[in-house]
Amino acid sequence: MSPPRLLLASASPARRLLLQQVGIAASVLPSEVDEAALLTDLAERYGALEPADLVLSLARAKAEDVAHDTDSLVLGCDSMLELDGEVHGKPADAAEAIERWQRMRGKSGILHTGHWLIDDRDAGSGGLVGATASTVVHFADLSDAEIEAYVATGEPLRVAGAFTVDGLGGAFVTGIEGDHHNVVGLSLPLLRDLLRDVGVAWFDVVD
Repeated sequence: MSPPRLLLASASPARRLLLQQVGIAASVLPSEVDEAALLTDLAERYGALEPADLVLSLARAKAEDVAHDTDSLVLGCDSMLELDGEVHGKPADAAEAIERWQRMRGKSGILHTGHWLIDDRDAGSGGLVGATASTVVHFADLSDAEIEAYVATGEPLRVAGAFTVDGLGGAFVTGIEGDHHNVVGLSLPLLRDLLRDVGVAWFDVVD
């Protein structure tokens, strides 16, 4: 039997690179889920959900959107930053990113990443499992000039929470409590657990 193939239902370059760095040559097939419409539907059906449940619901929708006769292990992920009781994804524009950072500076937030794994292999278990990893992130007290310069790079507009820990934004993260990889966008320890739950060992997918 050929080794299982991991299919990432996400267009995130950071997630794909992270998997490559640990020897997992994942294929990529981004989902076409309308996240805004899904969040509206979830709010109408269930009311206010906890951030960990929101990202898990989005991750599940992304995986299910892609998992159709792929003969793969399909992984959906979604990340949001919880700050002062509110959740944030990617900023809509530079003005929102600046305002976000003005609120974030000198504070701490929680980066939640939902993971949903579907065993869509022809001879697989057919299992589907999911969980959320949450990591506390402490931010530096940036000046207005630093915030404007950072946002001008365009990086904060491309990522959930308007920051990275593995890019330019790393200089503005003073500490992390929890899984570092989760802040990049994918918790490797959690992925290992989910693979095990569907009967796949970590080194079955690592080259």
